[in-house]
Amino acid sequence: MLLCSSFSVTGKPLFVAPINRSVEQFITESEVHGWPSFRDDEVVWDNVRVLRNSGETVSVDGTHLGHNLPDKKGNRYCINLVSVAGNPVTAS
Repeated sequence: MLLCSSFSVTGKPLFVAPINRSVEQFITESEVHGWPSFRDDEVVWDNVRVLRNSGETVSVDGTHLGHNLPDKKGNRYCINLVSVAGNPVTAS
């Protein structure tokens, strides 16, 4: 399985995907919405916060990452790729 990790500009991990879904499901959902779309299980909560009033998703260092746009499946964090650096990892 291929996992995609994304990191903040400070190098802290922010998201790891896919978790509890296939790579195809992650890619399809991201393409449908036009942004990489992560779910609760894929968020590294030690390094990510969601602002209560706006749904804005930020790193603990204050970098704007995107927004939480919930749908019928639950929370969906749509992340702007210019805010993160990717690192594909092969899971064993």
